[in-house]
Amino acid sequence: MNNTKLPLLKHNGVNYLVPFIIITACFALWGFANDITNPMVKAFSKIFRMNVTQGALVQLAFYGGYFAMAFPAAIFIKKFSYKSGILLGLALYATGAFLFFPAKMTGNYYPFLVAYFILTCGLSFLETSANPYILTMGPEENATRRLNLAQAFNPIGSLLGMFVAMNYIQARLNPMSTAERALLSDSEFEAMKQSDLSILISPYLAIGLVVLLMFLIILITKMPKHADKDKTLDFWATIKRIFSIPNYRQGVIAQFFYVGAQIMCWTFIIQYGTRVFMAGGMEEQAAEVLSQRYNILAMILFCTSRFIATYLMKFFNPGKMLRTFAIGAGLLTVGAILFQNVWGVYCLVAVSACMSLMFPTIYGIALKGMGEDAKFGAAGLIMAILGGSVLPPLQASIIDLGTIGKHFPAVNASFVLPLICFVVVGWFGTRTYKRGKRS
Repeated sequence: MNNTKLPLLKHNGVNYLVPFIIITACFALWGFANDITNPMVKAFSKIFRMNVTQGALVQLAFYGGYFAMAFPAAIFIKKFSYKSGILLGLALYATGAFLFFPAKMTGNYYPFLVAYFILTCGLSFLETSANPYILTMGPEENATRRLNLAQAFNPIGSLLGMFVAMNYIQARLNPMSTAERALLSDSEFEAMKQSDLSILISPYLAIGLVVLLMFLIILITKMPKHADKDKTLDFWATIKRIFSIPNYRQGVIAQFFYVGAQIMCWTFIIQYGTRVFMAGGMEEQAAEVLSQRYNILAMILFCTSRFIATYLMKFFNPGKMLRTFAIGAGLLTVGAILFQNVWGVYCLVAVSACMSLMFPTIYGIALKGMGEDAKFGAAGLIMAILGGSVLPPLQASIIDLGTIGKHFPAVNASFVLPLICFVVVGWFGTRTYKRGKRS
């Protein structure tokens, strides 16, 4: 159905503009949390004199919260409402952020992991509630476009998180290396650790206050109600029912591979760019800084492209657009594999423009027509974020090989994994488009 003349935020005489704006602000909040956390693996490793594996427990705690709370969040929303789910998510988010202060006071690493886990339990509630809530704020025919518009504000939060991490944490931590810290006396190390932890926790305490303010705004604002009339639940019957729907089942698979591709492309652009620029004669530290700038450029491109894709969705079928963007991402990834100079970096940056519409479009397509089952469907799609923790270690293991054969850089070869992911996303887009043509 052509939705170019359908109102985006009005349905059955109800105007959803104000609720849409308020809930959309939450998308930026979890984008901030995601991208301020990624650099913390290295930061914690230095502060506590740990190896990379121990520092990587931050990501385990982060994704663990997402995974553990997705279906409990769906059950909670089923019993209460989307608004209640969002409020609980914000409460857990703020609690986790504020727990960084007592974690700092202990001077130990593991209380920070507890804080991260509680924070991301909140993000799981928030995403499981907010995404399908946005889908209900207008005609179903343009629900995917509406979600793309809301999701366009997620990378704005991500950019802010990256900026804060670089300028208010990484730039202010003591520059002494892990090896140099190992030579310090216990008292010197403890003083430096407490100083660095004070710097690290400040942005988390600040975002906790912002989240608390958002909680109060939503609490006092009248929001549209979409609670179930029937509060009874047969959990396993519901799971069996939603996964019997091919469109949804395939959407969960596509989302798993998409999130894996996104995290791989954004995480390992640093290693990719560093190799390219060092091959050109640049010092390692300068090459890392330049690569990080390209990473920020990729995020800016991602953000801009999402707004453009949302506009184009007025005129083109979402499944067809998903297939087209996946093909573009695949071709650019091939360029990143084959080029061994700065053109490969350009290709890798440009991939972000193609990834821009994928998450919300897969999400919207997978939940289309599911009615109240969308609450549980949303949980399955949030759990698919696990792809972001499963696939990157596989790519890292390839990068650690150094070279493939005698001369081909392993970091280039490792991008075969994101290429496979984009093939899966393109397959889902094609299946969706063909189903739409038949209906």
